[in-house]
Amino acid sequence: MCGIIGIVGHPDSQVAGCIYDGILVLQHRGQDAAGIVTSDSDNISHRRANGLVRDVFRSKHMSKLKGSMGIGHVRYPTAGSSSAAEAQPFYTNTPFGVSLAHNGNLNNTTDIINGLLEYDHRRINTSSDSEALLNLFAAEIQRSVNGRPGGMDALTEDDIFRAVGRTHLRAEGSYSVVTVITGWGVVAFRDPNGIRPLFMGTNEADGFTERVIASESVVCKALGFEMDRDVAPGEAVVVRMDGSFSSKACHSEPVHTPCIFEHVYFARPDSVLDGVSVHGARLRMGAALARRVQQERPDHRIEAVMPVPDSGRIAAVEMAKRAGWTAVVSHRSGET
Repeated sequence: MCGIIGIVGHPDSQVAGCIYDGILVLQHRGQDAAGIVTSDSDNISHRRANGLVRDVFRSKHMSKLKGSMGIGHVRYPTAGSSSAAEAQPFYTNTPFGVSLAHNGNLNNTTDIINGLLEYDHRRINTSSDSEALLNLFAAEIQRSVNGRPGGMDALTEDDIFRAVGRTHLRAEGSYSVVTVITGWGVVAFRDPNGIRPLFMGTNEADGFTERVIASESVVCKALGFEMDRDVAPGEAVVVRMDGSFSSKACHSEPVHTPCIFEHVYFARPDSVLDGVSVHGARLRMGAALARRVQQERPDHRIEAVMPVPDSGRIAAVEMAKRAGWTAVVSHRSGET
């Protein structure tokens, strides 16, 4: 479980502060490490380390994160190790300079790593499935461009869509991704099953449409963006630095099978995932649990319900309310 965000802001803006606020809102999705990469028209700036968002980023770090677009990440390690070397976003300079933040888990990381070395002549430095995914996507971009000259102008949206489509063919598992291509734009895509969430929002600033893409819709509310829609399973979204926007379904047979644990545990209750309110889903879970206990254990001696951890509070209170029991609530700060 991780939290990701990508923003393309007005050309005269500095987006580091918005990305910081965004990953702070997503802190419940990962407390192990945090990172931000920003880009102007020529270069990237980055900061990533183990720790909470407030501890990783001080004023001296934020002042160095320059650029009108960027991505951010908070990490809860479920693959690889807890080393600071595996804090995201990851970066590779070939082709064009690609940085990537990933939420999910790949099932075939070893196969991807072996294929990258055998066919793409790429070696990764960590055991992270996210670094493997970065290099896979970068290799497919390089294959799409196919030696075409022209520098940054050689890269087109169609190249990106082909690269995402081929990534879908080679990667197995869950992945919601935001990437920034230095001086070019932000790319986001979601696996063909839509296992992990990804949401988009917009903001009008002096005639320029700023865009945010994040793990949860609550980020839009926190940053003052208008909520737009979910990124569809198998879809890729491209937001160029000049504000142009395009999207495409990059898988021929997407099947939406989202992870139920997003509603049970991962997500904030004020988020809406794929059109379903997390708060409303947890209320229905509590009511369903109360019915089940009363039907299957009519001779129960239950007097109180205690949620552990915080994400169970809504369901527990509703369960107690429906069954006439007492709800004993606790609180753990910083995570769900």
